[in-house]
Amino acid sequence: MLFQLDKNDVWFPDPTLAEEDGLLAIGGDLSEQRLKLAYAQGIFPWYNEETPILWYAPPQRFVLFPNELKISKSMRKFMQSTPYRVTYNQAFEQVIEFCAAIPRKEQAGTWITNEMQEAYIQLNKTGVAQSIEVWKDDTLCGGLYGVICGSRHHVFCGESMFSRLPNASKLALISLCQLNRFELIDCQIESDHLKTWGARIISNETYLKILHSSS
Repeated sequence: MLFQLDKNDVWFPDPTLAEEDGLLAIGGDLSEQRLKLAYAQGIFPWYNEETPILWYAPPQRFVLFPNELKISKSMRKFMQSTPYRVTYNQAFEQVIEFCAAIPRKEQAGTWITNEMQEAYIQLNKTGVAQSIEVWKDDTLCGGLYGVICGSRHHVFCGESMFSRLPNASKLALISLCQLNRFELIDCQIESDHLKTWGARIISNETYLKILHSSS
């Protein structure tokens, strides 16, 4: 069942009522209040400039538990003598701009619209959205950003990542896992690449239990 949202009424239907592909609602806005409410219920926006705002609550979730992260031997060797340095939430606006600009296979344009960039930059100012940056000297060469949610602020919903030099985005993901801050990283979109890192499918029911867990 697909629900129509009104810009002046901030609410979401029960996520379990989403269609088979996860599409739950259409419309509304990207206000701070609505975005916070969405992520608190396991819902996220995903659309492009040619469509209205689309809200998803997939019946299955593609996630990575940091304690299940698999780091290849070659990556471990790289990390021992890496020329990169990592920072946390020091250049959020640059990270989201690079994520929007980087070319994606089989994708024309970007789903990170100007409207979405502005909304998540505002979330960053309130501490809800944060980033990991990877630098070579003083040049930003990789990174990722996402939204912190959950009853204990223990879930990181990864929105996007980018890499301008080899292994930069990999190092960003490893660094996120090694913060020992998050119990779960929501990868949102299933990919074979992230499966090799230990990401796997769980049910939305299990995901919501973890999201709402108080201990």
